[in-house]
Amino acid sequence: MKTSLPIRSARQPGAPREERLPEMQEGLRKLDRRDWWMWSMAIAVMLLLTFAVFAMTFPGLIKVEDPFFQSNMNRAVRGLIGLVLIFNAYTIYQQIAVKRLRRDFSYKIEEMRTLQARAEEFERLALVDSLTGLFNRRVAEGRLAAEASRSGRYGHPLTVISFDLDRFKEINDTHGHPAGDQVLREFARKLSSVIRKSDSAARMGGDEFLILLPECDTGQVQALLDRLRPMETEYNGAKIPICFSAGWVEYQKGESTERFLERADRVLYAEKRSGRAREREFQAVM
Repeated sequence: MKTSLPIRSARQPGAPREERLPEMQEGLRKLDRRDWWMWSMAIAVMLLLTFAVFAMTFPGLIKVEDPFFQSNMNRAVRGLIGLVLIFNAYTIYQQIAVKRLRRDFSYKIEEMRTLQARAEEFERLALVDSLTGLFNRRVAEGRLAAEASRSGRYGHPLTVISFDLDRFKEINDTHGHPAGDQVLREFARKLSSVIRKSDSAARMGGDEFLILLPECDTGQVQALLDRLRPMETEYNGAKIPICFSAGWVEYQKGESTERFLERADRVLYAEKRSGRAREREFQAVM
């Protein structure tokens, strides 16, 4: 078995994208504040200009007989009216621009959320077996390499258990492949229920599974296996017993992870052969 390096989380390359989403949301909030500020300023300026025009055009407020002054006043009033119109046009233009920016921001934020959801789904598919929900082989080998390195550094025990389902082909042939999938899912569910949070369970392929047990020696394995047996599942009203063979070994300092897994597989298949031999002997006696 080829050992891969420990896997970096798929969130790492996606981190800049996740950081941009709050930044875009903050930008949208700033845009909203700018929008309110512009409306407030527009209203204030319009009120002031309206008051000035009203004051200058109301004959009773200003009593000056000078024709030159009156002429200048009329030009000032027309200028103020033109300024109000220009300011209103500018305000309308700015509001249209703000609304367009807000719409673009909202669209980009929604797009970022969709991309983030897809990235999380791709990460899950890259790390998890889709049928059983357990880690896949790639993750198992990466974690095994990391835990073997830690065990060699600190001297903590490390145990792996290899599993192989007995008579799985017969289940598929008798009940169909959907029943076989149900068996795999039930076995994975039971594995997850008996291990600790620090342990790792993985589907290595087909009907082969692996449990990685950091800081656990082989003397504690039998208690775990006893919690797995007996096991059965139900499919279309038929109860299907789930039997398995298991082989477990403890990590030896300095050995490669390939060698570690090979030893576990040898023990597993030796146990499987002996189980079949015992079954044949039992059938011969019967």
